[in-house]
Amino acid sequence: MHSEAAIRKPLILGDKDYHQITEDVCAPVEGKANRLWYIAFSIALIVALWGIGCILYTIGRGIGVWGLNTTVGWAWDITNFVWWVGIGHAGTLISAVLLLFRQRWRMAINRSAEAMTIFAVMMAALFPGIHMGRIWMAYWVLPVPNTFGSLWVNFNSPLLWDVFAISTYFSVSLVFWYIGLIPDFATIRDRSQKALPKFIYSTLSFGWTGNVKAWIRFEEVSLVLAGLATPLVFSVHSIVSMDFATSVIPGWHTTIFPPYFVAGAIFSGFAMVQTLLLMVRKVVSLEAYITRKHIEYMNIVIVITGSMVGIAYLSELFISWYSGVEYEQYAFLNRATGPYFWAYWAMMTCNVVTPQLFWFAKIRKSFVMSFILSLFVNTGMWFERFVIIVTSLHRDYIPANWSMFHPTFVDIGIFIGTIGIFFVLFLLYARVFPVLALNELKSILKISGENFKKQQH
Repeated sequence: MHSEAAIRKPLILGDKDYHQITEDVCAPVEGKANRLWYIAFSIALIVALWGIGCILYTIGRGIGVWGLNTTVGWAWDITNFVWWVGIGHAGTLISAVLLLFRQRWRMAINRSAEAMTIFAVMMAALFPGIHMGRIWMAYWVLPVPNTFGSLWVNFNSPLLWDVFAISTYFSVSLVFWYIGLIPDFATIRDRSQKALPKFIYSTLSFGWTGNVKAWIRFEEVSLVLAGLATPLVFSVHSIVSMDFATSVIPGWHTTIFPPYFVAGAIFSGFAMVQTLLLMVRKVVSLEAYITRKHIEYMNIVIVITGSMVGIAYLSELFISWYSGVEYEQYAFLNRATGPYFWAYWAMMTCNVVTPQLFWFAKIRKSFVMSFILSLFVNTGMWFERFVIIVTSLHRDYIPANWSMFHPTFVDIGIFIGTIGIFFVLFLLYARVFPVLALNELKSILKISGENFKKQQH
């Protein structure tokens, strides 16, 4: 008696053939945008302009317009910086690691995830810049020898490792993303009727011909870059965590930070990819390619990384108790029961409790619930950064120095504004670049197209 393996659910729905895939993917770039795109873009643009206004106001008046004080010298700016860098993680992870593991379901989501990485890192880079106060003096941080006396950058500082790690991550991600786009730019170039788009896309496609040698090199370069990008996924956020872990502030100098920050970054990154994909499939009508199955796979990663983050939280609590260091114990007691207790419990609820709902298949496969829970996760991860930074600083060794941090409208405006700028960039990307990789979709049509699955039965 022989038993047959169950045929996997298709990744491409509907009676699609190769030509139909090309038509569907090129439609948002060549045709007119639908009403949903215009609504989303208008909202994002208004929010982005408000944020830009707040940034210009900060540069004009100095960072005294933020809610910072002597005790809490780092607050929303660094919280937002770490939050955005974390979100930028999933893109390279989805593209590079899943490419190396030959996971076919990544093919519908990798390009949007990579675009998200690039835009999120750009948002993150804004914060150290405006935190300087006098941004026109930014060149002082560069190692310009002897122009200002012997002012060389301190290579021992983890803040400098940050600069190198994040810029390397950004450049590798950018090259990886762009190389993947080249064959699709060539497709749009060949389909264009008008002179201007034809010229723009032919410039972008670097004279791609699509011959065998070009494809072989394309595959090789993709694998090499994936191999380079994979260690970066782990190095970038572990280096960001060193900004805290190398200090002597109770609640910060913990060795668990690097793995816990990496798990948290992948967790928040996947949640943001989920939010974006659920929007993109509606806004540019790609329901046949970004399917329930993709959303379910993403939710599985979210529940795994969410559980890792939960274990890290519990480990921190246990170690602070077990250490016998009263300052360390107080830092964690203050987080859970002090004046910022609401932020701590919001973080615990959003990051540890809500992702566990994905164990239920009905919730895991629901588009609406996935969207709501992905927003919960990103909110929780923002609170996590806020809790680590503000509650560790606002009460230090000398009670006379204790003070509360209250954000001003500028703090809030800049943060919400960066979300607006991010969505403006993402929605423009969805209209100008093909959101899905044509060659990859066509390569899996035979194995996971719905029509082909029916023929198997």
